[in-house]
Amino acid sequence: MVRYSTAAGLLALVSSAGAIQRHPLPISELAKQVRAHGGLSARQLELQALYPEYNLSTPIDHFHNESKYEPHSNGTFDQRYWFDAQFYKPGGPVIVLASGETSGVGRLPFLQKGIVYQLAKATGGLGVILEHRYYGTSIPVPDFSTESLRFLTTDQALADTAYFAQNVKFAGLEDVDLSPKTTPWIAYGGSYAGSFVAFLRVLYPEVFYGAISSSGVPEAIWDYWKYFEAAAVYGPPACVETTQKLTHVIDNILIGKAGSDYVGKLKTAFGLPNVTYDGDFASAINGGIYGLQSLNWDPSVSSNSFFLYCGNVSSDSVLYPATEARRASVEELITVGGYGDELDVLANRLLNYIGYVNLTSVSQCRGSQDACFSTNDPEFYARDDIRQSWRLWQYQVCTEWGYLQTGSGVPEDQLPLISRTIDVEYSSIVCRAAFNITEPANVEHINRLGGFYISYPRLAFIDGEWDPWRAAGVHALGLPDRPNTLSEPFILIDDAVHHWDENGVFPNETTPDFPPPPVADAQQQIARFVKKWVRKFAGKF
Repeated sequence: MVRYSTAAGLLALVSSAGAIQRHPLPISELAKQVRAHGGLSARQLELQALYPEYNLSTPIDHFHNESKYEPHSNGTFDQRYWFDAQFYKPGGPVIVLASGETSGVGRLPFLQKGIVYQLAKATGGLGVILEHRYYGTSIPVPDFSTESLRFLTTDQALADTAYFAQNVKFAGLEDVDLSPKTTPWIAYGGSYAGSFVAFLRVLYPEVFYGAISSSGVPEAIWDYWKYFEAAAVYGPPACVETTQKLTHVIDNILIGKAGSDYVGKLKTAFGLPNVTYDGDFASAINGGIYGLQSLNWDPSVSSNSFFLYCGNVSSDSVLYPATEARRASVEELITVGGYGDELDVLANRLLNYIGYVNLTSVSQCRGSQDACFSTNDPEFYARDDIRQSWRLWQYQVCTEWGYLQTGSGVPEDQLPLISRTIDVEYSSIVCRAAFNITEPANVEHINRLGGFYISYPRLAFIDGEWDPWRAAGVHALGLPDRPNTLSEPFILIDDAVHHWDENGVFPNETTPDFPPPPVADAQQQIARFVKKWVRKFAGKF
């Protein structure tokens, strides 16, 4: 029997702060993102004690000639940052980690022992964490109403970062000229921030001498059904096939038998009879296949939920004895769903699927099932005070980036890994209800910078082979391979998932196999090419 903790299963349902979120999220999960006051963990408090925070007064509006920012603002806001100068030597670079769509506090581990620490140590550089506008405490507006969010664009945030490089003075180093004219500024980012720093290099090449995009997603995609491509290609074959077939059974009932009693029987079999909307039901049961993104080489930040789920649905033994009482119902549903000739295999696997969902999702619900799993709540979506930080990335999704993770987008000749009831209409509820946005995101504005084919001198791309976000980046399957050069490093980490090169461990924790050799090799390659970039800036080769 595959054993796991309930916490591991729950981790698969919501992405960590270090990565682009699953979309859509039920109201109950969005509510957890409401800005907490004084809610820092002991670890975060320890890091904040090590690294004092600073602020730079930054313009709210960098683009007074663009009508979409009307009414314009002449005001400023305090943009938060942290730095570590312990390794700095004259001539060393400034390594800036772009925090992306979360509080910058969550990135401080990378200053202490992760990629910023590693690069600063290797180059005699100064390490910086820079918070993205609107996130954490870098808030330029009094509320998060749709009107107030007009300044939350990638362009404005990129301009913030360039402004920071041109204007910041680091405490204790005020007399040192660290301007981009005399010092190589190199940006690093993971996930959304990975594409962000790639754009930074393209748009502000005189400010940022180099950039490293880790698991970057430079191709904005409205209907991102290929999120599940990595799981389909690299997941355990029996798990993938079983999930596809059981999802097909579910869709043949939710869609093919819509309005019949079988829909209620299906929800009841999963222990979710009181979830009103079919899309919410389908979303409530698909957390296992979503778990791949949560896998990491570092157990302190990893969830093994994807492989635990796969071990469950691939087993031909009944792993949850209590589900035996539902066997007759399960066999009827499989038959009605079109797979009656595979009952001998699929019945036990569906019982295990039901058991997994009950343990990791249904049993965690406190209150009504709609309160736990629904994406429909107009009253909640109407909240726009400064504490409603859930609105921030959702707004960026709805206006510029997309990445709706659907089952409906999968071509008809393929079986999806999540239900086709999770379509664009369902996944964009938040856009309409929270922001009154009824058109698809303007992904063309993002993709004007190159999308899949973005390229620039001293712009590096690091990706994970198994990353669900690989399909939105330069290493997407089917794209032509690129040479891995000093000027444009192009590295794919074997068996890796989402920005695995970003985090690190203390020197006394390393072993020959930890970090895993592919990760350690990627980090060593990054240090080598950054050192060469720094030497090139100094005219030494």
